[in-house]
Amino acid sequence: MRIAIVDDEQSCREELTLLLRAAGEACGCRIELAQFPGAGEFLDALPRERFDLVFMDIFLEGMDGIAAAARLWESDKRCLLVFLTSSEDFRRDAFAVHAFDYLTKPVTPERVATVLGDALSVLPREEAYIEVVSGRKTVALLLRDIASVVTDAHYVDIGLADGAVVRSRMTIQEFLGLTGGDPRFLTINKGVVVNAEAVAQVEGACCVMADGARLPVRVRDRAQVEQAVRDYHITTIRGRQRHGQ
Repeated sequence: MRIAIVDDEQSCREELTLLLRAAGEACGCRIELAQFPGAGEFLDALPRERFDLVFMDIFLEGMDGIAAAARLWESDKRCLLVFLTSSEDFRRDAFAVHAFDYLTKPVTPERVATVLGDALSVLPREEAYIEVVSGRKTVALLLRDIASVVTDAHYVDIGLADGAVVRSRMTIQEFLGLTGGDPRFLTINKGVVVNAEAVAQVEGACCVMADGARLPVRVRDRAQVEQAVRDYHITTIRGRQRHGQ
């Protein structure tokens, strides 16, 4: 999850950073944080940076948080906004600009953990992504677009749903670490990971992918892999039913 903190008090930014890191670690969510001392700096970053969640002080120097929130809504309606303030007086104005929640300073670890958990429950997991270095470029990859990962010496070949392959110098374990332990990624053999969403079926000693590719399954683990794929799809279907999707 990429989170922005917009507050003109550095001490508040630092305190919230520590609380968010602790809350993220407790719930197993990998967090990337960016701090901004004002609304202008934050809005300037939006064309080149995407955030899932923004914590913004209402009382900012220059452009206030309410005005900045309106600009954010115009730019990215998927981003969740949490207002920070020492006063309850602006609660109605905050929700008028589509605020997700409202934290009164001083914020507590319990409230930060609750807000983060609530955000995780509504943010579409399909939008989760990782960044890998390929060649000399940093490439952002949506997890839903990754079909398979196969080790090749000191590199991994990351196969995408559209048939493209991104090559990066890392190990399979490092890749899995980047995903934050996302349950859709299954290790089916030494140096071979598949995205359960991209598996059409387990046939014999192979995972048959949606594009027809066949990846070898460790023979002794065939039944376990087949069950893991089945369990993942059942859990996904039930989750979508609970959320009316």
